[in-house]
Amino acid sequence: MTPDDKQIDLDAIVDIEAYFAEQREVPHGKKYKIRIDKQYYVVHDHRLTGSQILALAGKTPKKFLLREKCRHGVVPVEPNQEVNLVERKVERFMTIPNEVTEGDQMQQRIQFPILPTDQAYLNSLGLRWEAVKEGDERMVVIYDWSLPLGYNIAKADVHVRLTPLYPDAQIDMAYFTPELTRADGRSIGGLCTMAFDGRQWQRWSRHRTSNSAWRIGEDDLSTHMPLVQSWLQAELLK
Repeated sequence: MTPDDKQIDLDAIVDIEAYFAEQREVPHGKKYKIRIDKQYYVVHDHRLTGSQILALAGKTPKKFLLREKCRHGVVPVEPNQEVNLVERKVERFMTIPNEVTEGDQMQQRIQFPILPTDQAYLNSLGLRWEAVKEGDERMVVIYDWSLPLGYNIAKADVHVRLTPLYPDAQIDMAYFTPELTRADGRSIGGLCTMAFDGRQWQRWSRHRTSNSAWRIGEDDLSTHMPLVQSWLQAELLK
């Protein structure tokens, strides 16, 4: 913090975007200028919820999702989540139309309870997801999952299956649709096709080793899905 920051005029307007660009610590003040999409707004509190930020732009959580661009990249902001403009190191905010609304044919299916940690991870992806139960099996489906460059498509839907003992029991393998092939034409081993939710899915029979053994109390969807991505990347190196 510079001497100028310590002596800041409490009536001055603190430009959050400018402080971010200059990599300076944001001082406490009375007024803060924030950017939402292409518009700027002045607020009098350094603590705002996602709903309050949306309201500044005349929008609601029912119709719009909120994202913030910060030093960690672009991350979601939930309606009741508090953003501290002094501590958060946020550059600006962006709104996205919420296309999954009540009555929509694409309404999200949550057919079994999801752990709070898993729900937080899934929401952080910025992708549509569902928890679908078929018979005794429970599947978490993530739509439009980005694939490493080198496959026949750039994105695919992916799902993983949770056993009744999860999270004490491991998540194993992953299932994709449409089917993945290597762009160079080389074959991929350990694959088979299975039906689920009215579609055919390509099962990747990839299993944990001693180096990636399931850790009860630590592992969940947020650690399994990066492992799935590593399987996809490793396949391209064969």
